[in-house]
Amino acid sequence: MPRAVPADLPDDAHTDEFPVRPVSTPRPAHLAPHPEYATSRWSISAADAARIATFAALTAVLGMPGPLALFGNAVPITLQTLGVMLAGALLGAWRGALAMLTFLALVAAGLPLLSGGRGGPGVFVGPSAGYLIGFVVGAAVVGLIVERFRTLTFWRVLAACVVGGMLVMYALGIPLQALVTGFSLQTVATGSLMYLPGDLLKAIIAASVTVGVVRAYPAASPLRRSAKTPENQPTASPAA
Repeated sequence: MPRAVPADLPDDAHTDEFPVRPVSTPRPAHLAPHPEYATSRWSISAADAARIATFAALTAVLGMPGPLALFGNAVPITLQTLGVMLAGALLGAWRGALAMLTFLALVAAGLPLLSGGRGGPGVFVGPSAGYLIGFVVGAAVVGLIVERFRTLTFWRVLAACVVGGMLVMYALGIPLQALVTGFSLQTVATGSLMYLPGDLLKAIIAASVTVGVVRAYPAASPLRRSAKTPENQPTASPAA
């Protein structure tokens, strides 16, 4: 049975009978988890939920100017793919994909959030179905690429937006558009070349906005989202 330690035992006393117990020291404030950072890559904090909702709303707002159909193409040109790129670049893969899923869930519920006031389940079986799937996958790919870097530069973010926001979108959208419309894959792919200049411009805008936001507000950086301390959060590099 352990013996009780006398109350009057000096603090510096150290004997075999009454060993000194280690005193726990408070964790330094700079090592404490930042309240805005989630405890893991997959968890969602209140701040994350607010950002996800914000980017879902931003994607809806980008559809307000309306669609632009060139040469009778069944899939119109819209600004909403800019929202896809920004969601992946600023929220990261997991949260960016959730933002796009939130947006598409609202569209499926019947809200006219797509360009031209389109909405409802029917849009997911139309010519744009592959591109709508690409909203989720594209945002995830942009985020996955951006999260691999320790610092953000314009060219790195631009490359991520081109791969996720353009190549992935085309890879999913063109085959399904050909399937739905009955045109050959080559015909649809050739017709999609008209999207390239506009999509490249959107990628440039997304890269510029992302680097600017992270430089002004480092907490917005998606890099190493699972890190728990502010000093581990990389920031935008001034180098282009």
